Amino acid sequence: MTRESESDFGAFLAGFVIGGLVGAAAALLMAPQSGEETRAEMQRRAIELRDRAEEGFERTRDRAEQSLEEARAKAEAVAADLRRRAEELQAQGKTLLEEGRKQLTEAVEETAKATKEAGKPKKTTTKKKAAETEPAA
Repeated sequence: MTRESESDFGAFLAGFVIGGLVGAAAALLMAPQSGEETRAEMQRRAIELRDRAEEGFERTRDRAEQSLEEARAKAEAVAADLRRRAEELQAQGKTLLEEGRKQLTEAVEETAKATKEAGKPKKTTTKKKAAETEPAA
């Protein structure tokens, strides 16, 4: 090997070693926490996540309960309104039925009276009848 070749190889080897040492130092400085510390951090984050999920569930459940109460209140209001309307219609129906019965009774009485009067012979005087039956002279 020539001198230039040796110096190139030496420079390469020196750069390789120095690069390896710098990389190892950087790896040590940037390395994650120890296994125990990592597990503790994961546990802490899992607890935080669980707590957030529980809070979200509680909020959702509260909203659902509130919506249910609102729906029940609306349903009760609608039911009360329907009951009131049904009672009004029932009262109107009774009034109409009574009026219809009254009109029917009056109509039956008038028909009976008219029938009775139509069945009676008309009273005429005998002189009038005789004059009607005699030929005029």
